[in-house]
Amino acid sequence: MRRHKIALIPGDGIGSDVINAGREVLDALAASDGGFGFDFESFDWGSDRYRRTGTMMPADGVDTLRGFDAIYFGAVGDPEIPDHITLWELRLAICQGLDQYANVRPSRLLPNITGPLRPELGREIDWVIVRENSEGEYAGAGGRAHRGLPIEVGIDVSVFTRTGIERVCRFACELALSRPRKKLTIVTKSNAQRHGMVLWDEVCKGVIKDFPELDVDWMLVDAMTMRLVLRPGTVDTVLATNLHADVLSDLASALSGSLGIGATANLAPDRSTPSMFEPIHGSGFDLIGKGIANPIGAFWSAVMMLEHLGEVDAAARLMAAIEQVTAEGTALTPDLGGTAGTSDVTAAVIAALQHQSVAEAGTTRRIA
Repeated sequence: MRRHKIALIPGDGIGSDVINAGREVLDALAASDGGFGFDFESFDWGSDRYRRTGTMMPADGVDTLRGFDAIYFGAVGDPEIPDHITLWELRLAICQGLDQYANVRPSRLLPNITGPLRPELGREIDWVIVRENSEGEYAGAGGRAHRGLPIEVGIDVSVFTRTGIERVCRFACELALSRPRKKLTIVTKSNAQRHGMVLWDEVCKGVIKDFPELDVDWMLVDAMTMRLVLRPGTVDTVLATNLHADVLSDLASALSGSLGIGATANLAPDRSTPSMFEPIHGSGFDLIGKGIANPIGAFWSAVMMLEHLGEVDAAARLMAAIEQVTAEGTALTPDLGGTAGTSDVTAAVIAALQHQSVAEAGTTRRIA
């Protein structure tokens, strides 16, 4: 039997709710398959640990994770701890420390889910956004000086390197080629950011020469927000910088019905280090203890993790189960207009997995 060693980092807030639900679903999936299994190890890294020890994770945390096949991550953020501490000392420390330079976020309307767009536009949403995940606006370069004085200054420097741009652009081109439409939109802001973003444009133009089969167009980031809303059917695969794709992908999830269904893969494409999979919804402290956090984003992230681990058939089965549950509409959380709790959705997906046939799994549509 194939065994996959998975690091569980529930993190903060509702992260524990959705990651524990995801573990239940993954165990049920493996049990029904019989050909693979999981060895989970849970880590208590996050804001509660910070309150106890002064650090979000141990100093050797990133090195500890290198021994795993994948990382299943919940959420980070705490109202009592500044966001730049919680983010930089946990999630970004992992992404940058393991060089997970390609962030991938698929978006589409799941069956029976209604987004804010008119139905005929909502049905056209079928996107995957590739976010440069290691540098750009979130490189961490900069500093503060003259603290507390009238001349106090804070500086953040966007860092764009030829290597960083080239590798994520090549990844996005290969991903776009794997999708039926073979269409890539490259997002920029080089009209205003005349150094780093101009380099971004130049390097991307060089890379796409190696992919003549692709239909490539370019869009300024502000115009891209309008395009996602007004002309969703013209979009397929999108490549954008760390900040730009962060914003665009949250918009994409909202247009798909809820941030609660958004999924993310933080990939180290050469597989020299483990990749990390997480829902995008954040720690949701207003939902703690209510039992109504939407686990679908965590489940969809698990689908992406299964694909990355080579369990393609199992990934298709899980995605089919998710779609069956949303289509039936009897187990939807409040953010999707229902009254179900996290445990109800989890039980419904597990039940769908247990009743699937091999034929149904074979007809499942693609994931991203």
